[in-house]
Amino acid sequence: MSEFSRRELMKLSSAGVALASLGSGLAVREAGAQPTGPGVRLDPYPSSWLPDGVRSRFVENVNGLRVHVLEAGNRDQPGLLLLHGFPELAYSWRNVMVPLAEAGYHVMVPDVRGYGRTTGWSPDYDTDLAPFRTLNKVRDALGVVLAFGHRSLAAVIGHDAGSPLAAWCGIARPDVFPAVVMMSAPTGGTPSLPFDTADDPPREDGGARGSSIYDDLAALPQPRKHYQRYYTTRGANDNMWRAPQGVHAFMRGYYHFKSADWEDNKPYRLAARTASEWAKMPNYYIMQLDQGMAETVANEMPSAAHIAANTWLPETALAVYAEEYGRTGFQGGLNGYRMGSNRVGREEVELYAGRTIDQPSMFISGASDWGTYQSPGAFERMQERNCTDMRAVHLVDGAGHWVQQEQAEVTSELLLEFLGGLG
Repeated sequence: MSEFSRRELMKLSSAGVALASLGSGLAVREAGAQPTGPGVRLDPYPSSWLPDGVRSRFVENVNGLRVHVLEAGNRDQPGLLLLHGFPELAYSWRNVMVPLAEAGYHVMVPDVRGYGRTTGWSPDYDTDLAPFRTLNKVRDALGVVLAFGHRSLAAVIGHDAGSPLAAWCGIARPDVFPAVVMMSAPTGGTPSLPFDTADDPPREDGGARGSSIYDDLAALPQPRKHYQRYYTTRGANDNMWRAPQGVHAFMRGYYHFKSADWEDNKPYRLAARTASEWAKMPNYYIMQLDQGMAETVANEMPSAAHIAANTWLPETALAVYAEEYGRTGFQGGLNGYRMGSNRVGREEVELYAGRTIDQPSMFISGASDWGTYQSPGAFERMQERNCTDMRAVHLVDGAGHWVQQEQAEVTSELLLEFLGGLG
């Protein structure tokens, strides 16, 4: 298919969404459009974007950042830190914050480094990745907690990319984060270092490796690639930020494709970490080799009627995401996916080799979320080895990957049940 015809097809596929969202998107843009550029100081969210009881504000001088934080409750109450994933924002927790605050908690939700209205990070692909390393983001989280006057919290709670970040908060500073809740992404645990190898002979192959699973994916009869590898490439940001269908329609497609609304999301345990098993997952995880994410989600756009019936992500809410990502692009979040190849980041976390999460923990995911099983064996290792005091595991009906948005009421109830049992 020619580039012209491909672009025209994508525009046609999203036309209904674009027309349906025009009014709400413009309303948000007029209320909250922000300038960009070095040194620009952004404003808090307009109050109309948020539920009653949720406040938008900034915290200065946190590990080199000016952090945008959504806050609910009072500082003299036990604290909760909520961490979002990709492509999300602090805003993703908006419908969970109020029930938690009404139950007596001080709820703090930052735009994580690389996202939203938090500034002090570079959006360039060629930037130094060191600030995006895992333990520096833990340092960001700690800085927010201390800035609000808490020396210890009730719990840290993370979703998607925020889930492993919450896990690392618990591993690195269990005194500050005495309970951990992970959502949608089971913790992979800490890395290992060679053990009992003092008498092993040197490897004759010099440690060389054969083909990787990523090579095997590309060699399948229908060539594929892993989305996380795609997210490390130079072109990924522009593919999504400059998507032919526009950011608003792109994000509608992305959120729909990974939600319980997409009826083909029926996850199950994979037999092994092999290309043939991985290829059983939907295209948003194991992508077609010749497509970017913009093309991937354009193929699965919901109808205008389906969008109009969506109660968990109405057009006014989606317009907030489109406004924010339309301003920042996606590179800040994508830089987190690139840390796997960063030597400093790998060596730093190896200091914690063998450590487990020994404080009370819980896992929540949507029953229709492939994220639970995308790393074969991780879901089981989390419960059997990586977390030694896992109190509960919940797979929520009627939710896909965006469990705290798709089923905010149920998620709030599960969180409060867990927090109430901590004593």
